[in-house]
Amino acid sequence: MLCGSPKDFYDGNMSITLAALLSVPSLKLKKVGAAESTLSTPIQWVAVTEQENPQRFLSGGELVLTTGLRQKTAAAQRHFVRMVQRSGAVGIGFGTGLSAEVVPPALVAEANRWGIPVVEVPYETPFIALGKLVAEAQHADHLAKLERMLSGHQVLARSLLSGGGLPALLRQLAGLLRTDLRLRRYGREIFSTTAGSLGGPESGQWLDVAISTGQRDATTLQVREPFRDAGILDYAKSLISLELNNQKHQRDASRKLAGQVMQDVIRGVLDPKDAGTRLSTIGVAAAKRQVVILVRPAPGNTPAQNKAIMSTPLPPELEGIPTAVVDSELLIITPEDKTAVEAARAVHALLAEAGLKATLGIGGHYAKANGLRWSYFEARDAVARGLPVNEPERLSLTSLLLASEDVPLADMAQETLKPLYDFDAAHGAGLLSTLESYLEHDGSVAAVAQALTLHRNTVRYRLAQITELSGYDPSTTADRVQLWLALAISRLGTR
Repeated sequence: MLCGSPKDFYDGNMSITLAALLSVPSLKLKKVGAAESTLSTPIQWVAVTEQENPQRFLSGGELVLTTGLRQKTAAAQRHFVRMVQRSGAVGIGFGTGLSAEVVPPALVAEANRWGIPVVEVPYETPFIALGKLVAEAQHADHLAKLERMLSGHQVLARSLLSGGGLPALLRQLAGLLRTDLRLRRYGREIFSTTAGSLGGPESGQWLDVAISTGQRDATTLQVREPFRDAGILDYAKSLISLELNNQKHQRDASRKLAGQVMQDVIRGVLDPKDAGTRLSTIGVAAAKRQVVILVRPAPGNTPAQNKAIMSTPLPPELEGIPTAVVDSELLIITPEDKTAVEAARAVHALLAEAGLKATLGIGGHYAKANGLRWSYFEARDAVARGLPVNEPERLSLTSLLLASEDVPLADMAQETLKPLYDFDAAHGAGLLSTLESYLEHDGSVAAVAQALTLHRNTVRYRLAQITELSGYDPSTTADRVQLWLALAISRLGTR
C-alpha cells in the first residue's frame, strides 16, 4: 500500500513533481544519473510505453515509464532517450525486474547528456501506482483552481458592489494575482498599484490585456509578470468593462443634466438665488470665479465621433471638474485655481490620442451665474478662430466689471435706461435703437442716419431726447461710456 495522499506531496501550486514522487517512501523510487533540471517541474501526465520511438504519442510534460523490453541494445536505449527528450518529457522512469535488473548504463549516460532525470522503479511498485498519484494530484489541482476562481469571483464582485468602484476592484485583483496592475486609457495611466507612475511599459515585464468597452478609448489592463491564477483575468476583464461602461452611462446622464442647467444660465432665465442653487447641484460653486472651456467637434467628424467626444472622460488630472453638453458641444467648467490653457491642451491631446478631432475655446474667469454666462460666450467667440486651443484675445471692460461682486451693475443699467424704455414703450420713439446705432458707429450722425434710414436732423433730435430723459449726453466721452456699459449689461441680462 502507498502511504500518504496527493496533498502531502504538492508544491505551492498543488501540482506533483518528480521530486515529490521520489520523496514517497512506499514507492521506493530511486534517482539514477546526474540530471536534475526538471525534478521540480510539475508532471502533466504519466505515459507508459515500450515503443522504440514514443515521440508521436507524447505532448510534453509527461513522466515516461518503460521496462525496456524493446531497447535491447545500447544504441536503441540512447535513441529512446533522445526521442523522449525531444517530446519535452520531464523524466524517465525505468521499471527493473523484467527486461533488466538495473537501469541500463547507456540509457543513464544518454539521459545525463540531454539533462533528463531518470528514476528506477522497482518491480514491486506497479506503474499504475504512479499514474494514480499523478491523476489524483491533477484532479485536486483542478478543484483547488476552481475553488480559488469562484472565491476570486466573489471577492471581485463584492469589491465593485460595495461602492469601492474600479480602484477597489483593481486592488483586489492585484492581491489575487499577487502582482502589480496598471490600467491605461488613451495611452495614459489612470490607475496603478505601483508607487508612482512608471511611464511606458517595460519590455517583457508586463502583459497587455485589452479591455473591451465598445468605445474608442483603447483601454488596456497591464499585469506585471509573473502572476498566479491567470484564469481569473477573464472574469476580471468583464467586470472592468462593465464598470467602465457604467461610468460612461453615468457621465452621459450627468452631462445631460448639467447641460439643462447651463442652458438656463446661458439664456439668463434664472433669478440669482435659483441660479446659484442649481449650479451647486452640478458641482459649480457660483460664488467662485470659473472659466468655461468649450469643446466643439470638427466639421468633418462622423456622428459617432461627435457622440464619442461628448462622452469622453477628462484626463486624470482634471477628474472631478464639472462638465456639461450644450447644443452638441462639451463644456468644461474649470475653477480659477486650475490653469485653463493647460487643461484645454490636456483635453485636446487626449482627444487626439483617441482619433477624435475638435477645437477648444477658452473663456475668462468670472464669478456668479452671469459671469459663467459671459465666459461661455467668450469661449464661443474664441473657438470660432479654429485653432486647436483658442485663448480669449482680451478681457473687455464689461467682462472685468462682471467679475466683481461689489458693482451693482443691474441697478446702474436700470437707472440709466429705464426712462428710455418707458418713453419708447409709450411713444414708439426708437430712442434705444438710435442710441445703439450711434454707439456702434462711433458717434457718427451721418452713419446712423444711413443705417436707420433717417434724416440727420431726426437723429439729432432723438439724441437730444436721450440726453434730456437719461441725463447722459451721448456726444461726451464719459456719458457715452456710461450709456454703452448700460446697454451691454442690459443685453447680458445681468442682475
